[in-house]
Amino acid sequence: MAISLSVVLLLAIILVVMIRGGSIKAGPAIVAVLFGFFLASTGMAPSIQRFLDSIAQSINSINF
Repeated sequence: MAISLSVVLLLAIILVVMIRGGSIKAGPAIVAVLFGFFLASTGMAPSIQRFLDSIAQSINSINF
C-alpha cells in the first residue's frame, strides 16, 4: 500500500511539473489520467500491480 501511494504521489508531481513546464497540455494530461483510472478497473490491473511490485522489490534489493 505504501509503495502504490508513493508511486501515485510521484506520478502526480511529475504530471503537475509537465503541465506547468509546457511539455504537456491540460487536455492530454486529463486523457492520460482517465486512461489510468479506467485501466485500473480492468482485468489487467493485477498484472500491472505485480509488475510494479517486482520492479519495486528489484530496486529495494540493490545494495550500494
